Amino acid sequence: MAAHLRAAVSALVRSTRTVDQLAPTPAAVLDLLDVRGPMTTADLAASRGVRHQTMAATVKELTDAGCLTVGPDPDDGRKKILTLTTSGKSAIDADRRRRVGVLAEALDKSLNEDDRHILAHALNLIDRITGTVTDGRVMNEGHGGRADRRHEVGRRQGGHRFR
Repeated sequence: MAAHLRAAVSALVRSTRTVDQLAPTPAAVLDLLDVRGPMTTADLAASRGVRHQTMAATVKELTDAGCLTVGPDPDDGRKKILTLTTSGKSAIDADRRRRVGVLAEALDKSLNEDDRHILAHALNLIDRITGTVTDGRVMNEGHGGRADRRHEVGRRQGGHRFR
């Protein structure tokens, strides 16, 4: 069941990304800054499980495109804080709206009223599972857990570009 859930959620996420205008890595950076607020390049790299240099290249692309601003850290003059611009917020919001639109259309075409009630209940269960996994993640880091694997994947991928 766990493998089926992982595969189904992954396939659903991938299928909605077909309408994205942003490449996956820049979209993830914009999403992080939108959800968590201003961060440093080091914080973004750690959150995505990639090397600082890899994240710095993405940050430069997003800054050059007008999606991020770079300012001084008020607590540490050596650090730079990255903030989402109005343009960056608009770009990530547009991709989110497109994905939600794809999902809404698929729900309309494939589910009847009873199915929608079942899905609503299943979404609550998925939220509970997500909370359990998130709470347990600390125990997995450093022991071959997700954070370690993301670092390896980030080192292999390297080439996503902002479109």
